[in-house]
Amino acid sequence: MGGAEGRGATLDYCDPAGAAESEHVETTVSGLCRVGEMPLIRRDGCTVPRARRARTIELCRGPVALEVQRVDDARSRGQYSHPLRWTGELVAYRRRPAFAPVGESVVEADLKGKKVTVVGLARSGVAAARLLQAVGARVTVADSKEEASLAEALSRLERGTLAVKVGAGYQSALEEADVVVISPGVPSRMESLQAARRRGVRVIGELELASGFLSAPVIAITGTNGKSTTVTLVGLILEQSGRRVFTGGNLGTPLCEAALATYRAGSRTRNAPSAVYDYLVVEVSSFQLETIERFHPWIAAVLNITPDHLDRYPSVDSYALAKARIFENQTGKDFALLNLDDERVAGLRKGLRARALGFSRTGRVSEGAYLDGDRVMTIIGGREEEVCRRADIRIPGSHNLANALTAVTIGRVCGCRPEVIRRVLQTFPGIEHALETVGERRGVRFVNDSKGTNVDATLRALESLEESIFLIAGGRDKGGDFTKLQEPVRRRVKRLILIGEAAARIQEAMGPFDRISHAATLRDAVELAVRQASPGDVVLLSPACASFDMFMDYQDRGRQFKALVKALP
Repeated sequence: MGGAEGRGATLDYCDPAGAAESEHVETTVSGLCRVGEMPLIRRDGCTVPRARRARTIELCRGPVALEVQRVDDARSRGQYSHPLRWTGELVAYRRRPAFAPVGESVVEADLKGKKVTVVGLARSGVAAARLLQAVGARVTVADSKEEASLAEALSRLERGTLAVKVGAGYQSALEEADVVVISPGVPSRMESLQAARRRGVRVIGELELASGFLSAPVIAITGTNGKSTTVTLVGLILEQSGRRVFTGGNLGTPLCEAALATYRAGSRTRNAPSAVYDYLVVEVSSFQLETIERFHPWIAAVLNITPDHLDRYPSVDSYALAKARIFENQTGKDFALLNLDDERVAGLRKGLRARALGFSRTGRVSEGAYLDGDRVMTIIGGREEEVCRRADIRIPGSHNLANALTAVTIGRVCGCRPEVIRRVLQTFPGIEHALETVGERRGVRFVNDSKGTNVDATLRALESLEESIFLIAGGRDKGGDFTKLQEPVRRRVKRLILIGEAAARIQEAMGPFDRISHAATLRDAVELAVRQASPGDVVLLSPACASFDMFMDYQDRGRQFKALVKALP
């Protein structure tokens, strides 16, 4: 096993727990080769190559546990920025500047006193406006809805300094703006935004705005399906490993809320003493990635790419290009994690500047995580180890196995122990609105998969269930190819119950399949399923469509389904 030659070797690390929290520390260590039988070894188990005297070894970002044992056996523990463990005597150190902030595209000096218009007052728009008000921008909020329907959103903002442009003339708010921040649901190619760009106005998204204020490493996860589940899993693994974690983005809490908390704490440099978080685990959508400039994740993962949002993108290829922007600002010190079982995702490896990792359910990977029989294995830094067994993963479905492999890889890169990862996988039941069992009546199980807003998600839901299925589908069409559902519906579905705007198109795509009913409301659909289902069947809400024709969003649709099930006699 290798070690250091001579008396000294120089190592860079960043200590977010100790006195040097806001800086890299360059530390000279003697006795690196071994104390007793301990070599210089990384926490992931890989022996570090033999280090020449006074040579700096570049380390990666991401605080993980590190142990220093002195020659006299006294021990000190801390959090350091790379999976590294050494044994030896600390001789000296000198400090140098820490990592630059994750993104420097929009910072306080660029915003104070500037006219900034926020377009869209959903969660991310409100969070962006709150951050902008805190840093002293002159904020205007704009939305196509009327003010009465925006009362709750507006109540979260400081009205004294706020300009409000809503309703039919809301786009006039762009005319005098220095900067425009758009919510993900606002089309970035809208003509009024294009006109603003031609006038030299900066148009960015909430994700890009937030990135200028972050001080912790960002773990960004995108993909057509599975983002929310994977983000939640990664967050739980890090939390149970003792890390301070923000979990959100496109899921739940907008990233601007984390940026606001960081700004208020006075933390403007990575791992500063007042840092609020050790990691930011962020769900990222293609819409958000359209407007990034310098958004820079330390770990960026793409779970899968299947046709979706074709009402917004001209082709699957253009949709995939938007997803691929997650890697755009990464460097050789970052990690890009790819699903090697997905041809489109695997093809993104070409041209990456980051260190490539992979995960696979079907074959061994050179670095990352994979399934070997019933064993979940990782290879990180050359060391191969078993993390858990397939049966330890509680959430059902082969697609959730892929999500778990992603979380396992990220957990190990961040230095989380296999036993902690295994415990989380054994106890994690899944997230709300994703294959969520919400009740059982007279032997019939009810499953809420309202988050299944595209064809691929519904296919995965059908594959994950063993019972005969009463499928409730339909809603607002996003340009999906419903013919892909034809074969699994014929094979698995006792009755297809259609709701919403896309009902006729879905029926046409099913061909000669005749076990189809239509329902005017979700209540009617549930009541029809209850009348016809037998013990051992499952009633599955997995719409393969967006929700906006009948509901506020997919959460509203899922909550209404759950309420209807709960009210059954």
